[in-house]
Amino acid sequence: MRTGSERGRVVLPLAAGGLVLAAWWAAVALTGTTVFPSPAKVVSGMRELAGKGLLLRYAADSLSRVLTGYGIALALGIPAGLVLGWFPLAASAFDPVVQLCRPISPLAWMPLAILWFGVSEAAPRFLIVLAAFFPIVVATMNGVRSVPAIYLQAGRNFGLSTPALLLRVVLPAILPQILVGLRIALGIAWLVVVAAEMIAVDSGLGYLIIDSRNAGKRYDLVVAGMVLIGLIGLVLDILVRRLERLRSVRWGFAAETA
Repeated sequence: MRTGSERGRVVLPLAAGGLVLAAWWAAVALTGTTVFPSPAKVVSGMRELAGKGLLLRYAADSLSRVLTGYGIALALGIPAGLVLGWFPLAASAFDPVVQLCRPISPLAWMPLAILWFGVSEAAPRFLIVLAAFFPIVVATMNGVRSVPAIYLQAGRNFGLSTPALLLRVVLPAILPQILVGLRIALGIAWLVVVAAEMIAVDSGLGYLIIDSRNAGKRYDLVVAGMVLIGLIGLVLDILVRRLERLRSVRWGFAAETA
């Protein structure tokens, strides 16, 4: 049964993808459109980009920006979430600020980012930090608040100090909740970098899309950029899902692995 289930996880997405490609090809062929590209033209566009050395370069630039901003958000967000979840006074002071800023789209900060950092690498990275920071903070904070009291009491009975209790009891207990926040934050960060690259920089997949549209209306390259964004986003999501299978957090997803 497990073998059949694992096979289905591969076959079914491939079959669905094949149906989407077939529908795409049929729609272009039946309408006779000369604007929207067929799958074959998109593949040809990818080969053109690869031949010019732009395919890997643009994808690498986008990934570099995301991973840098995401890493900064991770380094700031988890400690901030631990503090807000553990200390009620800190939560009373700063949680309203977090809840106020959290619904603001990171793209709304783009004019200020360009004002502060200019048209440079710092602008999109700043937006990515904002995009990823708040989901990580909220997931960590809520996780700390949901730790069973018996875990904390057991740690205190062993004489653990507050820092040791946070690192050795609370943090391992909330890893499943943190991973959910990390996954959401990574998806938002990937969305934001593409939009930011359309305005603030001159490389990356977002820049590829807007430049292809403006320079000759190369919609085959526009769609090629969109496909690459989707594929890379899928790979990033799979990598984060893999973390859920680690022994230290698998207990938190028992319903999925049973």
